[in-house]
Amino acid sequence: MTIAARAVRAPRGTTLACRAWPQEAAFRMIQNNLDPEVAEKPDELIVYGGTGRAARSWEAFDRILATLRRLKNDETLLVQSGKPVGVFRTHEWAPRVLIANALLVPKWATWEKFRELEAAGLTMYGQMTAGSWIYIGTQGILQGTYETFAAVARKHFGGTLAGRLVVSAGLGGMGGAQPLAITMNEGTGLIVEVDQSRAERRRRQGFLDEIAPTLDDALQVAQRSLRDRTPHSIALVANAADVLPELVRRGVRVDVVTDQTSAHDPLDGYVPAGVEDVAGLRERDPDDYIRRSRASMAKHCEAIVALAKNGAVAFDYGNNLRGEAKEAGFADAFSYPGFVPEYIRPLFAEGRGPFRWVALSGDASDIHRTDRLVLELFPENETLARWIRLAQDRVPFQGLPARVCWLGYGERALFGERIDELVERGEIKAPIVIGRDHLDSGSVASPFRETEGMKDGSDAIADWPILNALVNASAGATWVSVHHGGGVGIGNSIHAGMVAVADGSALGREKLRRVLTTDPGTGVMRHADAGYDEARQFADKSAIDLPSLER
Repeated sequence: MTIAARAVRAPRGTTLACRAWPQEAAFRMIQNNLDPEVAEKPDELIVYGGTGRAARSWEAFDRILATLRRLKNDETLLVQSGKPVGVFRTHEWAPRVLIANALLVPKWATWEKFRELEAAGLTMYGQMTAGSWIYIGTQGILQGTYETFAAVARKHFGGTLAGRLVVSAGLGGMGGAQPLAITMNEGTGLIVEVDQSRAERRRRQGFLDEIAPTLDDALQVAQRSLRDRTPHSIALVANAADVLPELVRRGVRVDVVTDQTSAHDPLDGYVPAGVEDVAGLRERDPDDYIRRSRASMAKHCEAIVALAKNGAVAFDYGNNLRGEAKEAGFADAFSYPGFVPEYIRPLFAEGRGPFRWVALSGDASDIHRTDRLVLELFPENETLARWIRLAQDRVPFQGLPARVCWLGYGERALFGERIDELVERGEIKAPIVIGRDHLDSGSVASPFRETEGMKDGSDAIADWPILNALVNASAGATWVSVHHGGGVGIGNSIHAGMVAVADGSALGREKLRRVLTTDPGTGVMRHADAGYDEARQFADKSAIDLPSLER
């Protein structure tokens, strides 16, 4: 069995390597996660988000593929932190794969203990969609980022970011969506990125307009864009802990400030200022690296707070920068809000979130047909229609062709059912994989991000993502995952994912109808239980059975 790193690309077309399309879907999607167009460091099995991996080792990756090839239609593969550990006979309605990643008993849920266990080969950090095999590249977060900046524009700037300077940092798999999301909202973006290769990759892929050689050059270009009210995005290769304080010192007028560096991981994610041999220090003295990293995060966060005091709209983008800065001694780290309570929670109350689908054929025309289907099914949703048109014009495919858009309760089930009919009729060449980010309305417990500031104080209650996973496994999902630490780091979140396959069969359609109802339904349930009136009203209108709520 081959265990060496190699280039990986998902198979295309209609020829199966597995016994049936559900197994084939998992087989192709884990490989798609590691496509060089998709993954950040594919040779290391790292997909995105610091060290978010698709499999624990190359040997485990090969064993997963071999097992999926032979997996029967009434069997379920169990994957423990990126390693296949068992196959059991279940039934055709059961998931073909069940995944648990990085779960630790709460007392031991620290980065230090996790790294010790990871070094011993016992666990793996799966981030959110890395270890659950449904990452689709930067597009996966793009609409959410676009919608967040659109909400900022509506709330603070009359509906547009034209003539507004947005400052952020981080151009990795998640942060790479920022420059395009800003310009799609007609704004001017200045994004600081410490890694030259990442900035160049985003420019090459079409997410970024240009890379400036110095801060002076970047500000000169930005001022021209602001003056002309023409959308433009600029990357500056530097450290945010140096650049943002300098913007404060110079008195630069910043309209919006946020951050998408890998601050969730102070060792393998964030890069401290003033360190030349980053890899060497990580290896030689990880404790000193973490200390320096947190000190830089404190400076970085302090500059965001200062910019906010000078008039900028500041929000945390859910990477735990505030938490790490507070750990380093910056007392005012949480003086600005997170993006979910500030802009996204009303969408969550209706079960709305980042829904995505992937064409297993590898043919972009299949996605173009689904784009038309979205516009046919939801003609009254102008926000959605605008997104689809923008995505068609400006969003490149990475790996297998895919699309993301925010759909809610009722809409997801209808859309999934209609996709399945297109597959059955042959209007789409091969089955479609349907999934979502773990950042969704009912699938996460994350007090620094998705569940920050819940109305009833239930921010840290982790029953909800487990219930989400259990009901989705019962309702016909093709694979289901439960992860720990995605987005905000070990010890700070529990979250669940689900994937279903539209294969054109009657059985597949019934599964889609059920699981695409239960999944967003748990989001409505979670927010209704927390006391959100809009969720309770939506549940009443949609006839969702919530026994503990008085009617």
